[in-house]
Amino acid sequence: MRLVYVFIATLVLFSVFTYAFVDKNLSYLNNLYTGLYFTNRFLLVSIYTFLISILFGCFYFLINHQKKINLKKIIFFTITVTIFAYPAALAFDIFNYITTAKVLFLYQENPYTIYPIEFKGDPYLEFTRAANKTALYGPFWIILTGIPYFLGLGNFIVILFSFKLFIVGFFASTVFLINKIDKNATLFFALNPLVIIETLVSSHNDIVMIFFALLGIYFLKSRKVLSFFSLLASIMIKFATVFLIPVFLLSLFTKFRSKYRYFAISMLVVFFVSPLREELYPWYAIWFIAFTAFLYKNKFLQNLVLVFSFGLMLRYIPYMASGNYFGPTPIIRNILMLSPVLVFLIYSWFRSLKRKNA
Repeated sequence: MRLVYVFIATLVLFSVFTYAFVDKNLSYLNNLYTGLYFTNRFLLVSIYTFLISILFGCFYFLINHQKKINLKKIIFFTITVTIFAYPAALAFDIFNYITTAKVLFLYQENPYTIYPIEFKGDPYLEFTRAANKTALYGPFWIILTGIPYFLGLGNFIVILFSFKLFIVGFFASTVFLINKIDKNATLFFALNPLVIIETLVSSHNDIVMIFFALLGIYFLKSRKVLSFFSLLASIMIKFATVFLIPVFLLSLFTKFRSKYRYFAISMLVVFFVSPLREELYPWYAIWFIAFTAFLYKNKFLQNLVLVFSFGLMLRYIPYMASGNYFGPTPIIRNILMLSPVLVFLIYSWFRSLKRKNA
């Protein structure tokens, strides 16, 4: 199927494209600094919009032709072509992960009480955007970061890609787990461009949280103790999954057949409540996409989530174009996010009217 080649080729181009965003303060990669991010924003926005549109267009058709493709091979090539993408093109979280790990494992200080910025002269401070904050994530995540940090052997580039490989491992494990639970749900999660970019490219730790949440659900009936500790591990990575507890307990003690629907609703509620604490980050959508994947019989819902995922990825455009988060940027971001959803809903409404009148 030629569409698969287009999808993979677009991911290759996107991975190359990410290096246009290399920070000028990142001395470890100064040979790759182009300055394009500051000198030709319109070009970057145009390329980004084009690539994202192609990826989501391919994704839509892949969903509707699942039986004609080799999903395992596509996932393998998806991981292979994105693993070397620059992880801080759209967000700088990976630098925060590394710097926080350094506070604990090198300086042997408590990252919940000591700011990274207190270690004056540390070269990582040049490009870490949240150096004036204490650890933002749960203790289990901080402990887990010791694995890629020590595998990096003190070399920043090796540490950087050790973290990427670490996240890739959890992505692959999550996809494997979803496939074990219900193989029909795999493609919708694994090939969603938002999930691919925010996990395999930007290396957000949300995939780790979701892995342990799904593991808890997987063991829900057979190994209740292991199930409980898996969910606890998820909560101790990022606290969002604490909202799964009511549905989790209901599923634990009753024959609750609609659990994935209510898991998805629970995470969707957390997603929309998150701006009360900071803002609506696109990668938070991974929280509910993971559970929506199991609702594949509801085509309208999955198409709605697909369109919303596309809208969320468009939220990057205003900042990419202007370089700041102020002025009209927040309003434009919301307009871009909601416009595809509105168009889809109007289209669906007219289509339903046409069917009724036929």
